[in-house]
Amino acid sequence: MRKDMVSDHFYAEIRTILEGARQKAYTAINFAMVEAYWQAGRRIVKEEQKGKERAGYGEELLKNLSKKLTGELGNGFSLANLKNFRQFYLTFPELGKSYALRSELSWTHYRLIMRVENPEAREYYISEAAEQNWSSRVLERQINSFYYERLLSSRHKQEELAVQAALEKNRPSDLIKDPYVLEFLGLSEDSGNTEKEIEAAIIGNLQTFLLEMGKGFSFVGRQFRISTETSHFYIDLVFYNYLLKCFVLIDLKVGKLTHQDVGQMDMYVRMFDDLKTQPDDNPTIGIILCAQKDDTVVRYSVLKGNEQIFATKYRLILPTEEELKAELEREKRLFLEHKAEEKGREII
Repeated sequence: MRKDMVSDHFYAEIRTILEGARQKAYTAINFAMVEAYWQAGRRIVKEEQKGKERAGYGEELLKNLSKKLTGELGNGFSLANLKNFRQFYLTFPELGKSYALRSELSWTHYRLIMRVENPEAREYYISEAAEQNWSSRVLERQINSFYYERLLSSRHKQEELAVQAALEKNRPSDLIKDPYVLEFLGLSEDSGNTEKEIEAAIIGNLQTFLLEMGKGFSFVGRQFRISTETSHFYIDLVFYNYLLKCFVLIDLKVGKLTHQDVGQMDMYVRMFDDLKTQPDDNPTIGIILCAQKDDTVVRYSVLKGNEQIFATKYRLILPTEEELKAELEREKRLFLEHKAEEKGREII
C-alpha cells in the first residue's frame, strides 16, 4: 500500500485503539503493584510483630529484606520503600472496607495521601484524586495548600468537621474557600502587586486557578462588560458553575475590604441577574477576593447572612499549618459570636 493511501482518519482510529489498550494495560499493572505493596506491607508488619521483643528487629529485618529483593528483583526495594510499604498497610489496614483501592491512583498518589494525618481528609483526597483525575503533582499541591481544611471553613461547616457526604451538597457556601491560596501565580505578597497584575497572572495560570476554585467551574470572561442605558461596568472575572447552575463573579482587591467594595459587588450581582442570566439559571454569586478582610464591614454590610455574596482572602504564598489553623480558628470564633448574637436577639 502506498503511503498516501493511509488516510489521517484511518491512522487516528488505529492509534486510538492501540493507545487505549496501552493505557488499560498500564492501569492494570499499576493497580496490581499498588495492591502488592499493601500486601507486602501487611506481611512485613506481621513478621515484625513476631520479633517485637527484640530491640532493633524491625530495622534489621527490613535491611536484610531490601538487600535480598534488590539482588533478585532490581531497584525499587530500598529500605525507604519497604518502610513505605509498611506505612501503607498501617495507614489503611482495612483497604478493602473503609478505603477502596482505586485503580485510577498510582503508588505516588498513595504515598502522598498516607502522610495526611486526618482520616476524613485522606478519604476525601482519595475520592477527589480518582474522580477528578488529579495527577500526583496536582494532588501534592492540594495537600500542601490544605485544600480540604479550607473547604471545610465555609460558613455552613464552621462548627464541626463534615463527612464526605456533606461535601457533595451543592450550596454556594460549600464551594467557597477561605482563604484561596494562589502561590502558583508566582507573585510576592510584598511586591505591591496591582489588581491588573493579579488578574493577568490568573489568566496566565487559568487551569490551576480553576482547580483552586473547586468543582464545576468554567471560565466565561475577563473584564466582562455589563451595560445599562447610561453606563458600562466591567467585572474582573466571570465564571459559570455547572453544579450550582449559576454565574460566579469575582472582583479582585489588593487592599483591605471596604463597604464600597461590598456595595459594588451587590450591584454587579443584581445587574447580572437582571441582564445576563437565563430563566433556568440560579441566582448569581459574587466573590470579593481581597488581601485583607475587615470584620466590621463583614458584620454590618449586606455580606452578613447573604447566601450570594462572599468576601474571602487570598494568599500569594503557601500558608504554614500554624497560620492556617490560626486563620480557621479566627473565622470559627467570629462565626460562633455572630450566631450567639442572633440567638440573643431572637430571645429578646
